[in-house]
Amino acid sequence: MYVVATAGHVDHGKSTLVRALTGMEPDRWAEERRRGLTIDLGFAWTELRPGVTVAFVDVPGHERFVPNMLAGIGPVPAAMFVVAADEGWMPQSAEHLAALHALDVRHGLCVIARSDLADPEPARSQALAEIGRTSVGTVESVAVSAVTGAGMDELRAAIDRMLGRLRPPDPTAPVRLWIDRSFTIRGSGTVVTGTLAAGRLRVGDELEIPTLGRTTRIRALQSLGEAVSGVSGVARVAVNLRAVERHELRRGDALLTPHRFRHSDVIDVRVHGDPVAALPREVMLHIGSAAVSALVRPIGVDTARLTLAHPLPLRIGDRGLLRNPGAHHISGGAVVLDVAPPRLIRRRAAVARARVLAGLDGRPDERSELRRRGIARRADLERMGVAVTVRPVAGDWLIEDALLISLRAELPRFVAAWREEHPLEPGPPVDVVRQALRLPDRALVHALVAPPLTERAGRVVRADQQAALPEPIVRAVEKIRAELADNPFAAPSGERLARLGLGSRELGAAVRAGALVRIAEGVVLLPGSLRDAATVLAGLPQPFTVSEARVALDTTRRVAVPLLELLDRNGVTLRLPDDRRRMRGERR
Repeated sequence: MYVVATAGHVDHGKSTLVRALTGMEPDRWAEERRRGLTIDLGFAWTELRPGVTVAFVDVPGHERFVPNMLAGIGPVPAAMFVVAADEGWMPQSAEHLAALHALDVRHGLCVIARSDLADPEPARSQALAEIGRTSVGTVESVAVSAVTGAGMDELRAAIDRMLGRLRPPDPTAPVRLWIDRSFTIRGSGTVVTGTLAAGRLRVGDELEIPTLGRTTRIRALQSLGEAVSGVSGVARVAVNLRAVERHELRRGDALLTPHRFRHSDVIDVRVHGDPVAALPREVMLHIGSAAVSALVRPIGVDTARLTLAHPLPLRIGDRGLLRNPGAHHISGGAVVLDVAPPRLIRRRAAVARARVLAGLDGRPDERSELRRRGIARRADLERMGVAVTVRPVAGDWLIEDALLISLRAELPRFVAAWREEHPLEPGPPVDVVRQALRLPDRALVHALVAPPLTERAGRVVRADQQAALPEPIVRAVEKIRAELADNPFAAPSGERLARLGLGSRELGAAVRAGALVRIAEGVVLLPGSLRDAATVLAGLPQPFTVSEARVALDTTRRVAVPLLELLDRNGVTLRLPDDRRRMRGERR
């Protein structure tokens, strides 16, 4: 299937042509048929020849309904531009063409309607000249009369040739279905319609609804009035959704493949059309079928930052249209350059950002994005529309090559410098390293650690590093060793440790070096004391009390209680309900 939008001035015969081509009535509302004026989007379709079906999105031509027109042409790849022979080029002709140009539509056909009422050549000549100056470029033209039927066969053939030039959509692309209608069918529930530009929908598929913050599933699908189990873009589709109320969705919302689009309310764009400096402070951004108010901050000659009134599911390279709602003027097109731009808070940050944006062309490029961002998650880049081929460094984290080399060189220097400032510590904690290197995740520290560095007890240390202690601590430990030679469980008091110069940091260093064993805060013994205590306690009648253990160990409750609790935790002793203990493995 192919989808084509109509375009052209009000009352130039767009709907009449669609009616003549398809045999269907595109005007859906009774008021439209009564007034002979298209107000909202209309839809009709026909088979041009076996195997080639074209659906038309018929848009209103009146200036009051331009937002409706833009919602119709936004997702459509080609346009049938209609100019009446008896009126020629008109103001809404120019506005509709400006919209096509802003959206970078590159396929079209010029139809001179009502050729039975006037010579079509003057209108044809001017229309082709105007169209040729836009993105649509050189197009075929056909003069027709829907009343007499003249030229209708030539029109069908010209449409067929135009469709043959359209680029095939990617059936594997993630789905982004911009909704242009939402209604309820009794017995079925909520149905939405839209133009599926790429990807594939199937009954049962899960779809994300960003405006609701949840997902839904497809109950049923229709395309061109027929129930189908699946449909690929480009296609007009009607999607029956589960567990969604009609009032929850409206034109401009979207159905998405889950986790494949970024919901952005701040974007950087390149503007084509009016100079950026001439844009009003507030514009309407039209993209897909959505229309959202946006505040404009000029950055550079042709680039700007748009702050949207609410987030939209966008990707790098998306095309939108900027419209001045006050002046009813199309200001130009906008190409999305960045859907996750950095904040501009430092002095001259906008100047630096303008230089960056000047080098972007709106094509999602893996190396360019990584070079600018340095570190990014694979999933985040894919949501921006970037095809990722680089292997993650850790988890789904990607690091730009030059930055990765720099970080790996910086890590050993940081560890060495940190040890000089903290001689009692074996190395910096992992989280200290993460913050110093400005890494977003501890997993990246793990990935950067390589010989001669290693991780030990949550710190980054040199693998060949000996547990060397400063000389004052070594002397203090030797004095403790001598004092405990005759009574190994008579732990020195806090006052004694202080006189020896062993504060909490010094004790911590000695414990990490294996020179002392910490029993409790401010209570230390010599290495091997736990083993020796177990030997002594095993010689007691089982079970035994704390008091009996204290006497056997020739120590105080200050040492005995935390020592027994440590033996409990290590699985050496078992504490009984009556607070007595026994050695594990001993029978009751």
